[in-house]
Amino acid sequence: MFSADNIVVGLETGTAKICAIVGEVLEDDNVNIIGIGQARSRAVRKGEVVDAATLGEDLRNAIVEAEQMADVEVRSVFLGVTGNHIQCINNRGLHTVISPDRVVTREDVQDVVKNAKAINLPPGGHVVHAVRQHYTVDNQRDIENPEGMTGGRLEVDMHVIHGQITRLENPIRAVRGLQLVVDALVFNGLASTLALLSHEQKQLGALVIDLGAGATEYVVCANGIVKHSGVLAVGGDHVTNDLAVGLKLPLPLAEELKKRKGRAMMDEAMAGQSISLTSELGLPEKLVNLEHLGLIMTARLEEIFELILEDVAQAGVLEDITAGVFLCGGGVRIPDIVPLAKHFFQLPVCVGRVNGVSGIPSSLDQPEFATAIGLARYGALQWKQQRCQKTFGQGLRSRLSQIFKRV
Repeated sequence: MFSADNIVVGLETGTAKICAIVGEVLEDDNVNIIGIGQARSRAVRKGEVVDAATLGEDLRNAIVEAEQMADVEVRSVFLGVTGNHIQCINNRGLHTVISPDRVVTREDVQDVVKNAKAINLPPGGHVVHAVRQHYTVDNQRDIENPEGMTGGRLEVDMHVIHGQITRLENPIRAVRGLQLVVDALVFNGLASTLALLSHEQKQLGALVIDLGAGATEYVVCANGIVKHSGVLAVGGDHVTNDLAVGLKLPLPLAEELKKRKGRAMMDEAMAGQSISLTSELGLPEKLVNLEHLGLIMTARLEEIFELILEDVAQAGVLEDITAGVFLCGGGVRIPDIVPLAKHFFQLPVCVGRVNGVSGIPSSLDQPEFATAIGLARYGALQWKQQRCQKTFGQGLRSRLSQIFKRV
């Protein structure tokens, strides 16, 4: 094993799996995937840690597998976070330009950004991301860089993503327990967006939905910036649980039935049909009505999309989504999930494909890897920015908004 300066690692601690992606940063800012490590997740529920010791074991297994495939030593990771404690808010910062000539300076820009970040968080709240949207100088909006412009009133709109520090620290402690450094915390929804959307799609306006096992993240981008984001502590595991309760099945049988016969939309062919299930636990054979199966699954998946649609509409960004809806995560493997999303959003819908990434084909074609790949891509762009700063003394500012505009 060797250590290289241009290696970045994305680490996703999901409800269904732990995934480590090792990427090699290329000269064009893209990432070449050279290693993948996976382990079954036994200590995460709804995207949050419930057993720190077991999580440490699962993380070690995934990272060792990724190290062996990539033939590198992992020293640090970009760690993905999610959970229903993650919240977003759009906040505006104000600053009065006091110089005699009213020319906006770099210090003025830094002050207005600082003011925008100064939000009233709940007790124990911690800002994960503060994403710059646009500046305004004396009511002139949509300014990308106000430095050097003339005006008396400087404003900036920022999208702030925050969470509970105690709940964010749990995965951090598990990673540090392996003698690894956490380079940065990254909201899973932003990572998936970074992996899937092209520059044009971010400009046109797109909604990315990551249907995970324990949580569903979503992000709206338009005009090259993040407009809105959110998390639902609901995912594929809840579909399985609904089936177990509604059909009176053990969870393992409900999961197997979901994978074998489940659909996101009711199929007329299911009417009147049944399937016989046998349990390895020695329980009697059970006859399951496929129509009931379809109704239960459709109801839960409709609820997920309906909650996202309501939140996006309430945020006032529904009209910004002109490029369509991009789905990723393990939930997109459910048959008919795309038609169901089209029905709800009345927009073009597709399963997203990663862009700006090369390497192991099997990782690029699986929607379950979008978040981990996005974490590695985020790391690559941060690495590039740091190198530019070291080379030129100053330069690219490490704001997530600039990352989205550059990709």
